[in-house]
Amino acid sequence: VQLQASGGGLVPAGGSLRLSCAASGGRTFNSYAMGWFRQAPGREREFVAVISWNGGSTYYADSVKGRFTISRDNAKNTVYLQMKSLKPEDTAVYYCAADNYGVVDGPLGPDAFDYWGQGTLVTVSS
Repeated sequence: VQLQASGGGLVPAGGSLRLSCAASGGRTFNSYAMGWFRQAPGREREFVAVISWNGGSTYYADSVKGRFTISRDNAKNTVYLQMKSLKPEDTAVYYCAADNYGVVDGPLGPDAFDYWGQGTLVTVSS
């Protein structure tokens, strides 16, 4: 499956952005669990959020809980990350990823995912 992330940009602290990740090819989109990760300069890629194949289960990193919402539209083969109350420390390249195993029972590390998008840059100014 090919993943194309979009929606990044420059936003002031306290602002909002919605990232999108469109999938094409591969198996039926609703067979994948989908996740968002981010990587800031000089830091390792870190888990942000994950959603199960049917949207029934979602998990978040503690750092974004209550501010970010992951959702999916299986009819549009797209997963979203709504980000609110953004902070400068949210600045990073955000990546979407697909996991062949669609069931999710908790946060996942990068190794659990089988396919990755190219990333979209989010910059939060102070």
